Amino acid sequence: MTKEYILKLLEKFGVIISHSHIVYTSGKHGDTYINKDGIYPHTKEISKLCLEIAKNFMDNNIQVVIAPAIGGVILSQWIAKHLTTLTKKEVLSVYAEKTNDGNSFIIKRGYDKLVVGKNVLVVEDVLTTGGSAKKVVEATRAIGGKVVGLGVLCNRGGITKEDVACVPKLFSLINMKFDAWDEAKCPLCAKNIPINTDVGKGREYLEKKRE
Repeated sequence: MTKEYILKLLEKFGVIISHSHIVYTSGKHGDTYINKDGIYPHTKEISKLCLEIAKNFMDNNIQVVIAPAIGGVILSQWIAKHLTTLTKKEVLSVYAEKTNDGNSFIIKRGYDKLVVGKNVLVVEDVLTTGGSAKKVVEATRAIGGKVVGLGVLCNRGGITKEDVACVPKLFSLINMKFDAWDEAKCPLCAKNIPINTDVGKGREYLEKKRE
């Protein structure tokens, strides 16, 4: 699967949103957004993308795939399914959830028992700062899981293995570089360009501003 094919696929389903004012999960602002939710409903296409990620980890003896909830759950399911088919060994799919304060991730629902002592692949849809992926890596290691890699649909922040708790292997289907600014240095804010409330964290950002 070529980069050109992936880009055409993302464009077809309106995944890449540009020339807008986006607030990212990290709190930074930018003008481009990867709306991964645009492709999730299309199971045939998301399955193809997840198969490509799975192929890159089929020789790493993966036993469990884990992702941050919510969007990553879909990736975890598909990638585990494809790894099971490719390796002819059952690969489990689980997910991590944010803690009540939202500052870290926790593995519960009994999934923690499935992760202990296992070779674990962390998966994520989009890496911007790598914050969520890093926290899932750390949560997995904290309960005794052995993280063997991180697989993502899109690395849009130039994230390296070192940025995500030094995972042994980082694979991204596509790498794209977009600018991201702290609020105080955001040129879009300076021009009073309205914040997009349909995607990203724009709606939550504005609500906090009103408080």
